Amino acid sequence: MNVIFAPIGIALGLASGQLSKKIFDAFWSLFDDEEAPRPKHRQIPYVKLIAALLVEGAIFPVVRGLTDHGTRHAWHKVTGAWPGEERPDRA
Repeated sequence: MNVIFAPIGIALGLASGQLSKKIFDAFWSLFDDEEAPRPKHRQIPYVKLIAALLVEGAIFPVVRGLTDHGTRHAWHKVTGAWPGEERPDRA
């Protein structure tokens, strides 16, 4: 069953990356009229670049993690099998 889940997880992971970009762009537009600065841009203040990278870096793992976890719950509901570990290992 995990072999079948893998391509689904990959596809939804890619989709979640696109979704997180859209969420970041919408969030950034609340605070600035210009598009978010990227490292490739030449004339941008470092403070603005750092802020954009921090916000984008916070949004992506949250969206990706929620998408992955939700996909696994849906898979479990449909197949009865959990694709992964039940809980984290003890330290």
